Amino acid sequence: METKILNLKQLYENEYDRWLTEMVKLLKNRDLENLDYDNLIEELEALGRSERNAVKSLLLQIIIHLMLYQFWQLEKEKNANHWAAEIITFRVQLEDKLTTNLRNYLADELPKIYQNALLIVHKKTQLTSLPEQCPYSLEQLLDKHWFPNC
Repeated sequence: METKILNLKQLYENEYDRWLTEMVKLLKNRDLENLDYDNLIEELEALGRSERNAVKSLLLQIIIHLMLYQFWQLEKEKNANHWAAEIITFRVQLEDKLTTNLRNYLADELPKIYQNALLIVHKKTQLTSLPEQCPYSLEQLLDKHWFPNC
């Protein structure tokens, strides 16, 4: 057993795809004694962080583009269709990634994500009258058909 675990650790370092295949096989067979727990835990934690970062980034882009669409009147005529298409694209991508846990995560993070979007939009537009608090609900942000009345 010790040799098998050592071999799995070497596989992880040298042949990640084979290591992953072996981990899946061991899990399917309920062979818990031979799992490479340390590296498996590390990979699962990284996967969770990666998914959270991906959905957070997509929501940030949705908010940025909604704010441009709603508040940047000087550029609206020229860019509204582009911004609307970008918003829908980001929403579709987010919909494909969203789970209940990730949705709850976004609900918790929404104020912080909005503050980052506000900083970006302010720098891009130099607008000074942007709302300090997020004017959109999470449901509105995720709804592919919703756009603010402007």
